[in-house]
Amino acid sequence: MVYINGEWIETNDKLEVKNPATNEIIQNVSTVGEQETAKAIESAKNAYKYWKKTTVDDRIKYLKKVSSLLNDISEDLAVLITKENGKPITDARMEVKDGIDFIDWYIEEARRVYGDVLPASHEEKQLLVLEEPVGVCAAITPWNFPLSMITRKIAPAIAAGCTVVLKPASATPLSAIKVFECFHEAGLPKGVVNLVIGSANKIGKTLTGSKDVRKLTFTGSTVVGRQLMRDSAETVKNVSMELGGHAPYIIFADADIDSAVEGVLGSKFSNSGQTCISTNRIFVEESATKEFSQKLTQKVKQLTVGDGLNEETNVGPLIDQNSMSKILNQIEDAEQKEGKIVSGGKKTEEDSGGYFLEPTIIENANDQMLIAQEETFGPVAPIFTFKTEEELVERANHDHYGLAGYCYTSDLSRGLRMMNQLEYGILGINDSSPTVIQAPFGGVKESGIGSEGGKYGIEEYLIEKFVSIQ
Repeated sequence: MVYINGEWIETNDKLEVKNPATNEIIQNVSTVGEQETAKAIESAKNAYKYWKKTTVDDRIKYLKKVSSLLNDISEDLAVLITKENGKPITDARMEVKDGIDFIDWYIEEARRVYGDVLPASHEEKQLLVLEEPVGVCAAITPWNFPLSMITRKIAPAIAAGCTVVLKPASATPLSAIKVFECFHEAGLPKGVVNLVIGSANKIGKTLTGSKDVRKLTFTGSTVVGRQLMRDSAETVKNVSMELGGHAPYIIFADADIDSAVEGVLGSKFSNSGQTCISTNRIFVEESATKEFSQKLTQKVKQLTVGDGLNEETNVGPLIDQNSMSKILNQIEDAEQKEGKIVSGGKKTEEDSGGYFLEPTIIENANDQMLIAQEETFGPVAPIFTFKTEEELVERANHDHYGLAGYCYTSDLSRGLRMMNQLEYGILGINDSSPTVIQAPFGGVKESGIGSEGGKYGIEEYLIEKFVSIQ
């Protein structure tokens, strides 16, 4: 179903939603095209006229209801995420918690949208800066976090006084439907939030081409982000983009190797490596490479691959066959360029029909490999070696990507140098899980524009209006 102007709409055009662990159809979902998307935009435009005037207390009242409703069905949501996305149920539960936490954070942040009084340059003038909502927002969310990415965008938008048209990923629309059922049950006024499911091209073109949509927020690949920015340029939209990453994970010889290994297990293999801040390139100082690789290999071989609904599963399936083919191509290319597969490297022998890949470690990785240049988005850990800090910084800073990076060292001075020299929007120093609700999440270079999370997230949905009174 889609949700437009406070009503659920069924259409004859259907989308098959499949479980990547079994390749079985979970549900058929209605899809829409340009006409219905235009209606959703019109609905959001009409709702904006009164929603922007609502009090902060009223917006908070609705958000609290949504948060409570999501809490009531949190376990059902986790199971649904695992079914349509494939991630282990423990990861899905964490995503649900994060998704609700984003709403709760912006319940409080809504109260902290302040303007300014400026010192006047003339004795008869009063100078003010007002913070106002940007207007109708289009939000496009990815499949790898099908619930939390929705609340991370919608909660600050409606808290700021904006209205929203959301397009979720076609692979994982069921989580979005559940979230919107909670919006509906909470009594959110008609048109404040709208859900459209269907062709990325048709819906995307309608959203970017509309003069009534004043902001576009997108999480996904850099390639798609570039296209959306080009299309949005015609109407000079406000855009925020969280795009691809190619995170370096740096381990100096003086680091706590055991801690670094545990960090890689979480950063690389959580969600089958299908996260934008997942470790992509592991750089280990030459003298520590053997110890690190042996310890990591031992741990990786203990990981359990399987259906995410199994509580014992550590690594679930890839999202689809395209992802599988891309990663197998990277592994084959690495072998052809003198990489050594010390663990994994193949599809598993699962007979479920799902897209399972063995957690893989590649030693002797080099910068000429595809895996050193392309985002992997899978459970493959290539190990590169380096000799000097200067060499490391040059190789770790990517020409295009700049989302997240990690560094392990016991030398405080070195840690501070890495903090200043690594060109990434998010850095973890001896920390493989640096992201938190209250901090900004965003990249530099071609990894994105703007930030989500914390006080920074709501600022993306506000514009400054300067007023001079005489």
